[in-house]
Formats: sequence, structure tokens, C-alpha cells
Amino acid sequence: MFSSGSAGGPWRRVLIGCLVLAAAVSGCGLPAGAARPADTLVYAVETEPDCLDPQVSPLDATAALVRNTHDSLISMDRGGTFHPWLAERWTRSADGLAYTFRLRPGVRFHDGTRLDASAVRATLDHAVNPRTRSMYAASLLEGYRRTAVVDELTARVELGRPNAAFLQALSTAYLGIQSPRALAKPAGELCTRPVGSGPYELVSWQRKHSITLRRNPGYRWGPGPGGRAAPPRIAEITYLFVAEQSVRLGLLTSGQADAVDNVPPRNVAALRRSSGYEVHRTDNPGLPWTLFLNPNRGPLADVRVRRALTKAIRLSELVDAVYHGQRTRAFGPLSPTTVHHAAGTPWKDDPDEAARLLDAAGWKDRDGEGYRVKDGKRLSLFWPYSDFLARDGRDVMGQGIQAEARRAGFELRYTRLDPGQFATRAGSGDADILAFSFTRAEPDILRHYFGSGKTAEKGGSNLFRIADPALDAWLDRAITSPDAPVRAAAYANAQRYITERALAVPVYVPATTVGYVSGLRGLRWDPSGYPVFQDAWREDS
Repeated sequence: MFSSGSAGGPWRRVLIGCLVLAAAVSGCGLPAGAARPADTLVYAVETEPDCLDPQVSPLDATAALVRNTHDSLISMDRGGTFHPWLAERWTRSADGLAYTFRLRPGVRFHDGTRLDASAVRATLDHAVNPRTRSMYAASLLEGYRRTAVVDELTARVELGRPNAAFLQALSTAYLGIQSPRALAKPAGELCTRPVGSGPYELVSWQRKHSITLRRNPGYRWGPGPGGRAAPPRIAEITYLFVAEQSVRLGLLTSGQADAVDNVPPRNVAALRRSSGYEVHRTDNPGLPWTLFLNPNRGPLADVRVRRALTKAIRLSELVDAVYHGQRTRAFGPLSPTTVHHAAGTPWKDDPDEAARLLDAAGWKDRDGEGYRVKDGKRLSLFWPYSDFLARDGRDVMGQGIQAEARRAGFELRYTRLDPGQFATRAGSGDADILAFSFTRAEPDILRHYFGSGKTAEKGGSNLFRIADPALDAWLDRAITSPDAPVRAAAYANAQRYITERALAVPVYVPATTVGYVSGLRGLRWDPSGYPVFQDAWREDS
């Protein structure tokens, strides 16, 4: 860990003191003479990154911050079209096994190192190196063989098999290009002080308090389309880590933060009506918050029981009640903002149909507590969770789902475990239900959760070890075909199959909801929903 330094002066120390006294935050003001400089910005966020090396951490919190410090080879817009960034142009070989990138000249990393083809090679090699212990980025480079340095500004990336998601992977923060000089340093130092070429550079990280970024005065290579080829207007950004929703909102409304993430859904409407504030919501692409059902053990091995569970829960009412109309009900395994999303047929709860399915599966009787039984055994399902998965009101949703399932005769043992216990149980597939969401603007995320080659042992999230030849065939066809219509058809088949087989219960579409002062202009959001501050400015600056 490196020192927090003195960046930001007395106003920053006051803000950190406010966090320590979070319970009294409404009275934590800035003293006279400690006014915050006009060209600085304070952003209060819920989650602190675990490691700032983008090739190591899988967290959205890391990607959202690193998106402002690290550039990618290419950028992608919300429609799925790719544009130049650090690479001016690129070509793909006819067999789909090689991509050649011509790099932009004149780019320097924050440590002064020049961007060249060897930096691309070092970054991608770092991602797939087992010693890096990548928890996500390595999976984005499936099929990666090597990067050849053709000349100083030309890199050829070679794959072992076609990967239609490769360009999207390169556009993500997780494969942001890093300084090769920094990559040569010990892993611990890289986690606390990575070096990119982005519009902001890392200044300090005070654990459990804040991270400070400083403007890169030499920045001239914003991503297309529409990125400014100029340094940012805001000189310094301080990310404050504030887990409690009400405290974050209090920092905004008391003038001690310019922006906050994850505005509580119950407060969104009131904040929008308040003079001086704006709220921007972006529905995230990728995997909705989803209940994964284990088809390989216990009652859920019977598809009729899985289908009954999907019919038994009044999900639309639950989503509206918990999120006050600020989240969209999900009806398929991909978020509607994901390329090749196939619109699922909305379904309503149907307790009569759930009862018929359970009766047909042999769960006809009920015990003294109202739970269904078969052969003397209760219809009981183990659903573990941990606090780090309970953000965004998901613990409340879990309790609501538990209560709804009980009406139909399911006992959902919704059980809180500490992170270590949870990792052990989930990693071994020792559960009947697990719930996750994942942000990625690429439909290949389905293979990460449902492909037979993507079990935990192989770096994937198919924790229940689903091995379905039909599903594998569609997902493999989609990832190996360069043809968009072929990919769309394959993904449509896969999504329909997952729904019909009740391998998962989609619940709601996660969203990035940022509240900010009206004087903050020029905020952009990348395709994953992360705020980008390169073009932002404060009207009083």
C-alpha cells in the first residue's frame, strides 16, 4: 500500500473525517477556509476495489475506476460497433486466428514509458500468466496463443481458435493496456499502483477511505467516437468509499460530494424532483440478477420442480416493491441492453400451474408447517449467500423470494455465510440455488455461466457443472462464428433453451444509478454503464 499523501489539502482530510463519523454525516461541514477547489470532484461510491490491477480483479468497482486510468486498444459503442482508441486501425485474418493492430503514435503511460507493441504483448501475457492469478481477464482471452511484435507500433495477436468476442474483450477495462515497466514490479505493488495511459493517473489510495486520481496533462487520445483528444477539465477526482446508502446520499445533498453511485431506489424520484440534482440510470448489459438452479442434485434434478419454482414466485410485484420502480424485471438470461439479447416472453406467477407441476412430480402432500413432502422428505432447497453479494437490496429480495416460495410449499434455506464459507460451498457446487449478476456487454457471458467447459476449475462460473450438449453446441457456434446473424440465431436458441429448461430464474436487470449535482456536465457512460469523467466539468470551474 502506498501513502495517501496530501493531495487535495485540508478539504479532503475533513471529508475523510466525515466518513469516520458517518452516523453524524449531516452535520459534517467544511470549515471556513477549507473550500474545495473548483476543478476537483468528489464521487462517493459503495464498494472499494480489492486490487487495482485490472487483469487481476473481477470487480465492477475496479473496472469502473480503472476505466478512467487505463485505455484500451479499441472502444465499443452501445450498439456493438468498434472504434479506434490506442489502436488506430486493425485487421482480422480470414481464418479468424490473428488480429493485427496498428498503434497510435505519441502515447505515453503515466510513468513516461512510450506505448509500443511490446506493451500490448506484456499486458496480454500478464493477463493469461498463471502467476497473475487473474480472476476474470484471463477468461476473456480464451484461445490466446501469443502476441508478436511486428514492428514498434504493430502488434499481431494470435489465437488458437476463432473467438468472436475477442474485440469486445479488448475494449473492456479488464484488458486496459498497462506500462510494461510497471508490469515488471512485484504483484503487490501492481495491485496498489498500476500504471495506465488514461485521462487520469492514480495518486493515492487510503484503504477503507478513498482513492485520488489526478489529471493526465498530456492526454490527447480519447476513444472514438466523440472522445475529446485533450486533457480532462477536472483536475482531481476523489473516490470516497461509503457503504451505507443513506450516508452517500447525505454527502451529496449536504454538498460534500458532487456525485454518488447506487442512489437508493426509494430516493430516486425525490432527488429528481429536487432543484440542483440530476439522476442518470443505465441498465447494465450482461447477466441479470439471476437464481441459478442446480439440475444435478435433489428436487431440482426434476425439470418439473424447477419450472414450478419459476411459477410460484410473484417476481414482478417483488421487484416493484423492493426497487420502487427503479429496476426492470428480467425475463431472460441476458439483459435487454446486451447485443443479441432475445426478448423473452414475459410470464406471470401461476400458483395453480406450480401446484400441478409439483403434484405431477410426486410432491403432493404437505407437512405440519405447510411444506411439500415426498417419501417422507421435505421439499427443501439450500440457498447460501454472503454479504458481498447482498448489495442493491438483494438480501431483501432473497427474503421475499423465500416467503413467496413457501406459499407453494418450497422451503428455501436462505443462509448467510461468511465469504470463506460461501466460496467453499459455491465453488464446489454444494448448493441448490445460487444468485449472481455480471456486467458484460457481450452475450458470450452465457457460456461463462452455462458452458460445460467453464466450470470453476477451468476459470468459469458454471458452478453447478451443467453439461448439456445442445446448449454447448449453440454457445460454441456463437463464439466461433464471425457472422452476426449466425451468432444472433445461436444465442436466441441458447436463451430460449435455458428458459424452457428452467436452468435459471432471471429476476431483475441491475442498473448503474448515479446522482449528481446539476452543475456537473459532460459525464459519459461506457457500454458497461460505468461513468467516464474525461469530458466532465463543473460549471463553477
